[in-house]
Amino acid sequence: MDHEYIVDINEDNFDSCVLQEEKLVLLDFWAPWCGPCRMISPLINNIADKLDGAMVVGKINVDEQMELASRFGVMSIPTLVLIKDGHVVDTMIGAGAPGEILSMIKAALPGSADETKDDPPLKIIK
Repeated sequence: MDHEYIVDINEDNFDSCVLQEEKLVLLDFWAPWCGPCRMISPLINNIADKLDGAMVVGKINVDEQMELASRFGVMSIPTLVLIKDGHVVDTMIGAGAPGEILSMIKAALPGSADETKDDPPLKIIK
């Protein structure tokens, strides 16, 4: 993975990068042959850039990490899983609209209850 803020997640680093992480974690279950996965990949990269390391963004290739995909019950890709304090707080199956993905993340970010709809902390960089 050639992105500064995105981590390739596998069985070896799953505990340290996901379960023991204090930051919010967004897992992107994907495969190289998946068109919708490739479609949302720039958005995931954009989110990682915008958050500038404030949360962990991990990509899990389901072809290479079948055990992790099975552990999360991933049956369709892309599947996005949001984890906070080692627990799943939200899941999105399919290539959701950018606004849906951003809303899911915003709802789980610290202080999100204080934010207003007119002032989202994340904006899509075009």
